[in-house]
Amino acid sequence: MNILVTGGAGYIGSHTCKALADQGYAPIAYDNLSTGHRELVRWGEFIHGDILDTGLLIRIMRDFRIRGVIHFAALSQVGESVTYPDRYYRNNITGTMSLLEAMRLCDVPDIVVSSTCAVYGLPEKTPITESCPKNPVSPYGVTKALMESMLEDYCRAYGLRGVALRYFNAAGCDAAGETGEWHVPESHLIPRVIMAARGDLPALHIFGKDYKTQDGTCIRDYIHVTDLADAHVRAMRHGHARGSMLALNLGAGQGFSVKEIVDAAERILGVPVPHEWHDRRAGDPPVLVADPEKARQALEWRPACSDLDTILRSAAAWYDALRKKPACLI
Repeated sequence: MNILVTGGAGYIGSHTCKALADQGYAPIAYDNLSTGHRELVRWGEFIHGDILDTGLLIRIMRDFRIRGVIHFAALSQVGESVTYPDRYYRNNITGTMSLLEAMRLCDVPDIVVSSTCAVYGLPEKTPITESCPKNPVSPYGVTKALMESMLEDYCRAYGLRGVALRYFNAAGCDAAGETGEWHVPESHLIPRVIMAARGDLPALHIFGKDYKTQDGTCIRDYIHVTDLADAHVRAMRHGHARGSMLALNLGAGQGFSVKEIVDAAERILGVPVPHEWHDRRAGDPPVLVADPEKARQALEWRPACSDLDTILRSAAAWYDALRKKPACLI
């Protein structure tokens, strides 16, 4: 079965292409390489294209007889979305509509989309269930919530079968070192912790030490990217009724504070992590932890490698390999 993976040259997309190939699917990675990397496409075909190009999407779906789509091609930086909301609405909303139109015209029935816990905004309770109200506080979160609504409408009207997977904090890298997290510049906490430990950052910036948590720093739910990829393959073969959409949280169901991440990295790497304290960032919730029970039941899925040590060791091994190729870090 040929599966089109938009954003297949990216962090989660490339891991999912590997998982698809391991399960006997044929992934077709479709990416404009604005943030992805051609070197990460190691499983299946690669097509250079943009999701705004509906005509190209239609040709690809027909030429490759695509039977399902996994959609990762989105802009995903919260701060950037505040500065450049136009980019986020164009790519995340107009681009997703372009993709759905191509699917409708080519009668491709199944789609799994990358969503986010940012659709919940500042939740009133934790752990967060799928029944919690959607109240996003950034243009990024708004575009993902609108994407979910659009997908639900398309499923209902045109008989598509959709799954929206709401990630918490993707982390870690492929255990075999064949793909990994590669953002330029890097904004995620765990790789930045490793960068500081290796001397590639003067210091890690920690935003806020007066939250109502056990050590005053924010708590987040970290899910290993390999577990995320496995969930996408399971969602693709879920087989719920056409004309319906399923929304599922993907998290480990356990939170770690920023300070706990730093302490664990120092223990595992054997060196201090230089860090500086800064004021809170606007809109940062004190705690974001998933209740992943619905995904466990619907997909028969459980995280297998999302313990903190595995996440940090795999992330460090990948980053150390990248450091041997300095051009990759520019």
